Amino acid sequence: MGLKEQLNRRDFRRLMVGQTVSSLGDWTGTLALMYFVLELSGSTTAVGGVLVLRLLPSALGAPVAARVVTRWRRRSVMMSSDLIRVGMAVALPVLPWLWWVYFWAFAIEVVGLCFLPARDAAIPYLIEDRDERRHGREHDTGTLEVANGITMATSYGMIPVGAGLFGLMLWASNNAGWEGHWRYVVVFWLNALTYLVSYFAIRSIPDLGPAPGERWAADQAAERAGKRQGGFIDALRLRVVRGVLPGVAVVALGLGALFSLGVVFVKDVLDASPVGFGALVALFGVGAITGLMIVRKGRWQLMTQIRTATALQGATIATMGAAASITWSFVGAVVFGGAATAALVGGITYLQESLDGYRRNLALTAFHAVLRFGLALAALLSGAASDLLERWDVSPLGMVPPRLVLALSGLVVIAGTFLIRFPGPDASESAGPGAGGRPA
Repeated sequence: MGLKEQLNRRDFRRLMVGQTVSSLGDWTGTLALMYFVLELSGSTTAVGGVLVLRLLPSALGAPVAARVVTRWRRRSVMMSSDLIRVGMAVALPVLPWLWWVYFWAFAIEVVGLCFLPARDAAIPYLIEDRDERRHGREHDTGTLEVANGITMATSYGMIPVGAGLFGLMLWASNNAGWEGHWRYVVVFWLNALTYLVSYFAIRSIPDLGPAPGERWAADQAAERAGKRQGGFIDALRLRVVRGVLPGVAVVALGLGALFSLGVVFVKDVLDASPVGFGALVALFGVGAITGLMIVRKGRWQLMTQIRTATALQGATIATMGAAASITWSFVGAVVFGGAATAALVGGITYLQESLDGYRRNLALTAFHAVLRFGLALAALLSGAASDLLERWDVSPLGMVPPRLVLALSGLVVIAGTFLIRFPGPDASESAGPGAGGRPA
């Protein structure tokens, strides 16, 4: 079942429309946040603090998110998260104080960490036919991967659109004579409006699960015995989660390093213009779409797909740093985008297929927490490492710091693939019939 068939499912289509609009607001708001912080502080270090805002919610908010998504129905969690973020986005730009802006930006990220696992846990429920759901028949793994790919596209596909919208709004506010922080108020309030669109889209969907038949017998027995805790540590006790999370972590490492060093690498190493960087970002998107098409046509076992795609991502980053060729960098952007997408979609699909009920919610909370934490931490560390090498004026192996750090990051990603293991679910996890593979 392909893209058209998935979007013909009314409830899934409504969710994707809401997510596309909400993601557009998120990326527009993220760019506005960076510019707003720079204007308030005049410090590039303070702008770097925006990355920390994406790091801390994953470290501190994940336990809270784990409790929320395992105790309330997904629909309630998602609708409440959107309404709460409406108020937060409205409040954020009202006072031009740095601590005020940081506080609300942090709070928005924590609430978002509750929303995402609830959304991803609902995807398998939305793409199943009612007859399949009633008789407990398993959905096709490839179909679920397409649905996850569409979901991912609603987020990352909005990056260039959000950048363009932010530039247009900033230009319009400057022409209108708005000065100071009021130039950004409209942007953040537009972001608040997009959360409201998402809220009404979710409200129009009658049910996002879990249905009574979705929960496995062992799950129900654990609840009756009082063993169901629903904390973040409980997610890490699940063997399927421990099998996938190393892959998520190393993919995040590669994404974070490229995110942090990409602009400097293009400008100083490749000697390319901002247009070249824009082309690189666009080619990353082309690669992501290509990766989705390849995994849809392929019949790989999911853990093999995750390992292979992660290793390919690492090799691509390492080669981009070592070669420092603009031609290879353009080719590498396509390969990198495809590999990263295949690995992440494979990881989400594996968790969805392997677990049901509250365990699925819990596992996907861990997935998003590790992805966000790893991305932000890698971006901070790779940027700091490059700055230190620049300050020490050293060029090991004759490579300037951005090249060296990028190449080493790729090698670390490759090494990390050896930590990705097929877990073999134990009896207490109640793995579903599709765990870890594709139907024959």
